[in-house]
Amino acid sequence: MSTISWHPQSEPNPLPFSPFKASTVPRPIGWLSSVDGEGRENIAPYSQWQNLTFDPPMVMFSANQYPDGRRKDTVLNAEETGWFVWNMATYDLREEVNKSAQVLDYGDSEWDRLSVTKEYADNYRIPMVKESPVKFECQYKTTLRVPGNSKVGSIDLVVADVKTIHIDESVIDEEGKLDILKIKPIARMGYFDYTVVTEKFEMRVPGSDDAARAGLEGSA
Repeated sequence: MSTISWHPQSEPNPLPFSPFKASTVPRPIGWLSSVDGEGRENIAPYSQWQNLTFDPPMVMFSANQYPDGRRKDTVLNAEETGWFVWNMATYDLREEVNKSAQVLDYGDSEWDRLSVTKEYADNYRIPMVKESPVKFECQYKTTLRVPGNSKVGSIDLVVADVKTIHIDESVIDEEGKLDILKIKPIARMGYFDYTVVTEKFEMRVPGSDDAARAGLEGSA
């Protein structure tokens, strides 16, 4: 078996398309809504989004700058107001998620182009996607600015506490767990590709004690 190897920070990619983002998959989508200090509403998807810890619940997302060095509105809004909302991106909402990724002129709102219903967060008046089955109201903690080799390669890594969780009761199964196969979350792949969760399997760590199992399952 032959192998292609190279040093990406010092050598050109030998493939016709970069495999980097196509290798770190699947990536959950941070479909994030926010407002600025004047109440102007924004929503956009981010493919670098993840939970950080559960005690207390924390999340993070990273946002690349624009090629001209401008920072993303979601980052600026979170820093200004102290809040943003994560809306779970599902297969049924895939077209709306995609439409919200458009780069618009300043003052134009992505919400005006979406066929979704707004409802507002409890902690700060931020619109949420009513049709999204799971939503987190997130309180901003800090931003780590990480320089890259270019303006667009530089990122803002934003960390936040999850202060309020909203779940549609219809996606909770008889055990009290999220019915992920019913929700069908989508995730980002590489290139123009996405995937959707339609299968799952369970594995338990051999030799784990009751406390460890409870922590992994979320019943602790």
